Order: sequence, then C-alpha cells, then structure tokens
Amino acid sequence: MRHRPIRTVVENQKILTASADISVAEAARRMREHHVGAVMIVDEAGRLTGIFTERDALFRVLAVGLSPETLLTEVMTSHPQTITGERPFGHALHLMYESGFRHVPVVDAAERPIGMVSARDALGPEISTFEVEVHMREHLNEVL
Repeated sequence: MRHRPIRTVVENQKILTASADISVAEAARRMREHHVGAVMIVDEAGRLTGIFTERDALFRVLAVGLSPETLLTEVMTSHPQTITGERPFGHALHLMYESGFRHVPVVDAAERPIGMVSARDALGPEISTFEVEVHMREHLNEVL
C-alpha cells in the first residue's frame, strides 16, 4: 500500500477548488457539501496558490475571533507543500507526519490540482474492512 502511486489514490476524486476571494463561511459550506476537510485555492489559470482546511477554520479563524466573512486570502496557507501523482503514497504519509499536517495537494507538472491525499486515505482498506465488520455485527444483532 505504501508503494502504490498517489495517482491511484486520487484517480476517482472530485476535487474541490475555489478562489482566494471567497469567505471562510462559503468555503466551509462547500467543504461540507463535498464531504471534504480542505479546499484547494487556485488562481485564474487553475494553478494551486493555497489550501484552506478545517483546522485553519478552527485555529486561524474561530480561535482568534475572526469573522466567518473573513476572506480565504487572509487565513489560507499560501504555497503549500505539494506532491505529484507519480510519487509513492508512503512519501505523502511521511510528508504529512514530518510536517504536522493532514492534507497534501496533488498537482500536475503545471501546478494544477489533480487531487488531495489526506491522513484518512491511509485507512483505505482497513476502514472498508471495519465497515463490513460493523455491518455484519448489526445484522447478527437483528437476527439474535
């Protein structure tokens, strides 16, 4: 699993991007609608310029008393670390661990986002197995 290319992790993702001139509240709404914990900020040409995460909303906005109408440009992480789709997934995990973050944008050669890997992706097969086990237990409880 650690050696599989990142492109296999993100190949079916629907990515969430936005411009830096939307509000934190709007970004949070979009993240909720898409069931993701981060939005990638892009310029007019579609190149990655930043990232805004649920942790940013908590620590950079709520914890310091900023308004939800604050623009992302004021609270996003500009020029975040990125990774290409050809790198092994284990490299992304190492990058997240060493740098203390949970999301790494995946970009193409032109710095356009093609996906996002997160710490949750490391749970891929394990979480699926867990969900099957929970379903089986629920079914057994219904039968008994």
